[in-house]
Amino acid sequence: MAGRLLLRKFVCERIAVPWSEIQLAHSPRGRPLPYLVLPEAGRLLLRKLVCERIAVPWSEIQLARSPRGKPYLVLPEATTTHTPPLSREAQRWSFNISHQGEYAVLAAEQGLQVGVDVMKTTMPGSSSVSEFFRIMTRQFTEYEWSVIQSSGSERQQLAAFYRHWALKESFIKAIGTGLGFNLQRAEFHLSPQPVTEEQGQHRTMMHLDEEEEDSWRFEESLLDADHHVAVALGLHSPPPAGQPRCPSPPPPTAFTHLTFGDLIAQATPLSEEDPAYWDGFQSKGEGPQRQSSRTPSE
Repeated sequence: MAGRLLLRKFVCERIAVPWSEIQLAHSPRGRPLPYLVLPEAGRLLLRKLVCERIAVPWSEIQLARSPRGKPYLVLPEATTTHTPPLSREAQRWSFNISHQGEYAVLAAEQGLQVGVDVMKTTMPGSSSVSEFFRIMTRQFTEYEWSVIQSSGSERQQLAAFYRHWALKESFIKAIGTGLGFNLQRAEFHLSPQPVTEEQGQHRTMMHLDEEEEDSWRFEESLLDADHHVAVALGLHSPPPAGQPRCPSPPPPTAFTHLTFGDLIAQATPLSEEDPAYWDGFQSKGEGPQRQSSRTPSE
């Protein structure tokens, strides 16, 4: 009980998560200590990026979301007089986060729209694979379904399904349109080379409204055998006629695995310490006394 409350106090004061919104769980890999569930890990990833790459002090970071849920940095000059205005280079950063399964991921780039999605390959909980695919029929084009359903075993078909889904979600998150976007408008033609844990891919192409779209590129990675990540990178506006579209992609950048200690390495308190709170906590018993449900006899 004491350890759980201490962790909640830390999350509330140092990570700026409201007390009522904090969610804690235990690691599926058997770690003895509770860990932050993935939404809170995503908040820490964003703060670490802004602090280390954009040089905004931890205590001055203010993040917000667009009306359609895409995170962005509130510029310091709009919120404080203690931090100098961001440089033009710093303002060119775009970033996006995603979480599912056992991972939270962040992708960031300068000068491009960015969207990221991670999907875990899992068997449908309440229906067969064929019934699951039937329910999801309208989310993919006929061509995409032909690729998915010719991928081999049911497990391989599900992996292909979630690979396509991650690609579509990464694009939607990059452009910030939300759930109103018709997923069949974006059709993906996968890289001929497989995505492995050792080697990502960047040769998957998107056809938007049946036209090949060369102002976007997609990087795909496997975090492990079950978790597929897609990153969408696109220009903010079409270039002038005759100029190159999206720049030629370098090899996909591997994701860096971070521990909780890595995430809070530069964290500083976001509120003053409250000794009275701690004194009051220490004065409490270990837990409430159990009361018998039976009426005591006279």
